[in-house]
Amino acid sequence: MNVNSLKHDDSDYPQILKNIPDAPKQLFWTGSPMSEWLDCPKVAIVGSRKASAYGRQVTTEITGQLARTGVIIISGLAYGIDSIAHQVALEAGGRTVAVLPTGLDKIYPAAHQNLARQITDSGGTLISEYAPGSEVFKLNFIARNRIVSGLSDALLITAAAINSGSLHTAQFALAQGKTVMAVPGNITSPGSVGCNNLIKSGAVPVTDVDDVFFTLNIKSTDKIRPKPFRGSGDEEKVLQLIRQGLSAQEDLAQAAGLTGPVVASALTMLEISGYIRPAGGGQWLAV
Repeated sequence: MNVNSLKHDDSDYPQILKNIPDAPKQLFWTGSPMSEWLDCPKVAIVGSRKASAYGRQVTTEITGQLARTGVIIISGLAYGIDSIAHQVALEAGGRTVAVLPTGLDKIYPAAHQNLARQITDSGGTLISEYAPGSEVFKLNFIARNRIVSGLSDALLITAAAINSGSLHTAQFALAQGKTVMAVPGNITSPGSVGCNNLIKSGAVPVTDVDDVFFTLNIKSTDKIRPKPFRGSGDEEKVLQLIRQGLSAQEDLAQAAGLTGPVVASALTMLEISGYIRPAGGGQWLAV
C-alpha cells in the first residue's frame, strides 16, 4: 500500500479541515487524491455498530440514493452503520471515503480489509492522522470522528442508541458549524433513542432522502445518476418496466412476456440487490 502524507501547511491540505477545532497536523492517505472529490457534495453517515434491521434499511435506502447522485459518502469503516454506508455507496457506483483510527498499514477492524481495498479500487480514499506503525489508543476512535465530520458538508446519523459513539461525531459536527441530521425511530426502540434525542435537541429530522438533498442545496433535477445495473436479462427487463410505472407482479409478467415464477425470482433478486422495494399488495417500486 502506497501511503501519502500532507502537512497542515501544505497547499493540498483540505481547506475544509484547516479551520476546524484541533485540526490534524498531518494527514496520511491512500487511494484517490482528496482533490478529486473535495469539491463534490459530501455527507458523513454514521451510526450504531449493532444496527437493527430498521437502521440497516434506512441507511441502505438513503445512502444508495445519495451515492447514485454523486454525493461523496464519508464514514469510519467501523462495524454496523459505517460499513453499510461504505458498501452501499460502492454498490451504487458511488465514491466513498473512510477515516481510520489507526495507521493505514493496519486496517481496523481487520475484517474490513477487503472493504477498504474496494474503497480505494473504486476511486475512494482511506485517511488517517496517524502515521504507519503508530500505537493505537482508545482515544483515537473518538478523535477520528472529528475528521469524519470535518470533511463533510453535513452529518447524518441513521441509527444510534443513547450512548452510541456516533453521538461524539454529532458533537464535533456542531462545534464545526456543520448541519446535523438524524433519522427518527420507534420511541420504544433502544437503538433509536440517540437519534430521537438529537432531533429533540435541534437536529434536522430526515424521513426521506429529499431532506438531505435540501440540506445540501441539491435540486431534484440534479438527481441524474441511476444505479448501474448488475443482473440477468430478465431482471433488467422487469426493472425497466417498474421504472416506467408498472408495479403489480401480474402486470409485470404480462408486459415482460415472462412466466409468473420467472418474474417472482427476478423480483426477489432485484429486491436483494437494492433496485426495488415492496409497496405492499404485490406492488413494487424502484429505489
